[in-house]
This record gives sequence, structure tokens and C-alpha cells, in this order.
Amino acid sequence: MIAAERPSGALDEVVGDEDDVAIAAITAAELIVGVHLADHRHKAARSAFVDRVLSTIPIEPYDLEVARGHAELLAHVRTVGRPRGAHDLLIAATARIRTRTIVTADTTGFDDLPGVSLRLLPTQP
Repeated sequence: MIAAERPSGALDEVVGDEDDVAIAAITAAELIVGVHLADHRHKAARSAFVDRVLSTIPIEPYDLEVARGHAELLAHVRTVGRPRGAHDLLIAATARIRTRTIVTADTTGFDDLPGVSLRLLPTQP
């Protein structure tokens, strides 16, 4: 979602009009935190952007089904000895359970997670 806020157009290159776009509940929280942490000069624009995103893109909830998938991924990363960020695992579990593809510019939090599909955003110059 960070790429969508920037005028680069990178997100448009990967996500098409026919794609069924949604975000994980934790992604909504991350966007809202960004508004709270924005400096005075950027707060209004960031708030408007986040409001548009949250009013138009469906949010996948963290429910018991996703919690079970989250637990499986937590156990997996602990077993293989490659911990991940807590939010990345929440996003991955949501995508896995809802049979969605994660669109990201940074795959490090999602690489090698079983049943998680990724689509890489082009890197920015």
C-alpha cells in the first residue's frame, strides 16, 4: 500500500483492474499508524489517502480461521529457525487462508512460507 501512495505507478504495473484486491486487518492498522506518525506537513495528505484506501478496499478480518493459519506459520518459522516479523506473518496467514496473493516490493518476510503466494512489485530506482 505504500507504493500506492507514491506517484511511481509501480502498483499499477502489478495489480490490474480485474484483480480482486483486499488488505489484511493488520495492514489497515499499519496504514493508520502511518497517519499518526506523519509529520505536520504530510499528515493531512496521508490521512486522506488512508481514508480513501479504507473506504474502497475490503479488509480481510483476523478471525479464528486466520488465527489457525497464523499459528501454523508461527510454528513453521520457529521449526525451520527463520523468524519473521509479526505483522508479516499476520499478512501471510490472511493471504494463505483467504487464497490471496501478497503483492509486495520486499519478499524477505514472506519467502519460503508454505502455501503463501507472492507477486513482486518492480523495484524503484
